[in-house]
Amino acid sequence: MNFDVVIIGGGAAGLMAGAQAGKRGRRVVIIDHADKAGEKIRISGGGRCNFTNIHCGPDNFISQNPHFAKSALSRYSVYDFIDLVDSYGIKHHEKTKGQLFCDGRSQEIIDMLLAECEKAGNEIWLGMGVKTVNKVGDVFKVKTDHHTITAQSVVIATGGPSIPKMGASRFGYDIAAQFGLGVIEPVPALVPLTFTDQLKEPLKALSGVSVDATVSHVKSGVKTVFDEAMLFTHRGLSGPAVLQISSYWQPGDDIVLNMAPGTNIAERMKADRTARPRVSPAVWLTQFIPARLADYIASHVKAARLADLSDKAILSLSIMMQNWTVKPAGSEGFRTAEVTKGGVDTDSISSKTMECKTVPGLYFIGEVVDVTGHLGGHNFQWAWASGFAAGQSC
Repeated sequence: MNFDVVIIGGGAAGLMAGAQAGKRGRRVVIIDHADKAGEKIRISGGGRCNFTNIHCGPDNFISQNPHFAKSALSRYSVYDFIDLVDSYGIKHHEKTKGQLFCDGRSQEIIDMLLAECEKAGNEIWLGMGVKTVNKVGDVFKVKTDHHTITAQSVVIATGGPSIPKMGASRFGYDIAAQFGLGVIEPVPALVPLTFTDQLKEPLKALSGVSVDATVSHVKSGVKTVFDEAMLFTHRGLSGPAVLQISSYWQPGDDIVLNMAPGTNIAERMKADRTARPRVSPAVWLTQFIPARLADYIASHVKAARLADLSDKAILSLSIMMQNWTVKPAGSEGFRTAEVTKGGVDTDSISSKTMECKTVPGLYFIGEVVDVTGHLGGHNFQWAWASGFAAGQSC
């Protein structure tokens, strides 16, 4: 069976690439082992698909080459995708920090992409695995469960190993290695962090407590800070601020929690020790944090009233509130990671076309590449932009 382009992976990046290549008159087949296309789109954003972010730019991505994403992101911008969404009449709204969500269900985005592929004449084969990819001369041979396909170009859009229950695998990395490309070892990103056993037991009672916080991490003198909600779980910490910092955290590192950003807790508490002496420390803390968390922090001092607090006790409480240093035991791993950090080395790929520099006709796009976005729609924008870049060239 002969095609111009074989795209392996029917997710966000693969569908975008297929639509763009088909519009150029290329005969395209998109192959995915899942029974439905765009499954990661379907579950994203709580089922409403956080499909992009109006503030998306190169600074929202992590890569060994921080400049790599610039070309693709500039060629296919946030507003290009918003225009596409609007052309299909899909209603959407902005949440915090520029995140755009569908008013309805994420299936609307999948249906839009499938309609684009249909208009472009793409064939989409679902429920079909790819066994091997080889190149003989200028022609690729792709062997599936049922066919051997020849093509001029092969686009790898298989993602990374995050969320394995959806069939995620290392297939894309294996193909990269087969053709001599480097792979930055993939690790879970945008993932909850877990407590050590020493912390897990005393903090178990806080499971389900959410608080607005600043979570920071310092590595090699570089401080990274995220100011969003944080959630205590029965295993550790989650919520947007922690998911964000997890992409920078490495085993053995500390993170620092500030649960009253913008306030000097020690000064306020000293002032109220005189102004409101009969108030208990736990009750006083509830103006900043939920009651269960306030009770836990206040339990670290013996005073029943603010009037009974020593300066040393106030300092202790303020440190727990604003400079609580935690060393996570690890992360919850690929099982719950929203994305993968690492992947196919960008040194091997053209930043303009996503084509391998040493293997003409072979492309890598989306999450399989060593480009990892922040939480909030940035990873989808990378899928759209890298898929567009490859689709315009393959």
